[in-house]
Amino acid sequence: MKFKQLGLGNCCEIMPDRNQDERGWFSRVFCHDQFIENGFDPRIVQINNSFSKFKGTLRGIHFQRKPNQETKIVRVLKGKLFDVMVDLREESDTFRKWTSVELSSEIGNMAYIPRGFGHGILTLEDDVEIMYLVSKPYSPRDESGVRWDDPSINIKWPLKPEIISEKDSQWEFLKK
Repeated sequence: MKFKQLGLGNCCEIMPDRNQDERGWFSRVFCHDQFIENGFDPRIVQINNSFSKFKGTLRGIHFQRKPNQETKIVRVLKGKLFDVMVDLREESDTFRKWTSVELSSEIGNMAYIPRGFGHGILTLEDDVEIMYLVSKPYSPRDESGVRWDDPSINIKWPLKPEIISEKDSQWEFLKK
């Protein structure tokens, strides 16, 4: 696996090495030791799976509050999406800054989202399936979010979100 820093905190794109032959390909998508060697949290306590039927579906910007902040590793099993990471660490010099990476099942790349970052995705085609490896169990009382269109973050989405859940459309803007 190759780890490519995305220039914000410890956000990273992970590129699995694919070994190909006439049968197809094989790749490792997680290695505890490689994560440690590269300075990433290797803990995985929960694996989530989601499916979005339509292009333009937005999920996020989600995060868990302390003490249940989590790291995530996101991999697209089918389709293509725009993955966004937002620095929500108030003490950080990059607070409110964002970075992104396009993830696709064809390439097999993944995103690493560290603790203290909000996370959102926008599907770029129909029928997108995603797998999330998460470092903490889901905690309903610590669930939170930020509006996807918060002007203080100013995310440049590659297309206009068409489908947004009621919950995601009602998150508040970050306080000044």
